[in-house]
Amino acid sequence: MTTTTSARKRVKDDPPPQVPYRVAANVRQTANAVTLMLDPVDEPIAEFRAGQFTVLNAPEFGEVAASIGGDPTIHDGVLVHTIRGVGEINRALASADVGTILGVRGPFGTGWRLDLPGEPDLVLVGGGYGLATVWPALWYALANRAHYGRIMLVVGANTPAELLFSDELSIIAHSGDVELTMTVDLATDGWTGPVGMVTEPLAALDLVARSTVALLSGPALMLRLAAGTLVERGVRSDRIQVSLERTMNCGTWQCGECALGPHLDCRNGPVVPYPLATSLLATH
Repeated sequence: MTTTTSARKRVKDDPPPQVPYRVAANVRQTANAVTLMLDPVDEPIAEFRAGQFTVLNAPEFGEVAASIGGDPTIHDGVLVHTIRGVGEINRALASADVGTILGVRGPFGTGWRLDLPGEPDLVLVGGGYGLATVWPALWYALANRAHYGRIMLVVGANTPAELLFSDELSIIAHSGDVELTMTVDLATDGWTGPVGMVTEPLAALDLVARSTVALLSGPALMLRLAAGTLVERGVRSDRIQVSLERTMNCGTWQCGECALGPHLDCRNGPVVPYPLATSLLATH
């Protein structure tokens, strides 16, 4: 995408300095995705909110934006990132051995709005690697369980082998705190769950539309279809939040590749209300 002049004019500030973090664990999730646990070498970056991101630096390769995972209510300085090993920098990060020192900038971004009035029902939708972005919102909601009604998590993936956090999802499925639905585009031997897009289980959820707030993360087409399904079910569009993180590149508002019209997603996003996302995605 060609960066707009207005977007380039908004690129003024230098990014904050890198903070050194050490890889404490590298856990395989799927064939091309891992979860990195990072410990601060000295002082950690500031506490993060669910839905925010950092910029990770792989020595000798460069920087890339990455969603922060883990529980945002635990303030021990540890960072969790799920990295898909696609592209040179991400491959370098995904293959980082325990003990490797990485540079971290952040946290950046708007994050999910979770301080909601009343006790709303939450619908969280993670399509593919978008699950990593709604994951900290789930932990926040569980840590503040009394502030929410039902918590419904809809997870989609291409195949069962590409589902993130399989062990954790199994525990969640039996916890009684979360109504979990998992669906895949292509079933393989042993899969007994639904087959199809996340829109199908969304259309079947027993929702109370007026008390529902939805958080969506995944490919742009999934965002449009899932949000459209919820609106058809009676959920107000301004009660739907979406993450546009897939548009980001450098994450530090320098390259302009995340420009959606005049909107720089790494600065003014990635989480935005769906009515705004509708107009932004139309320009991308």
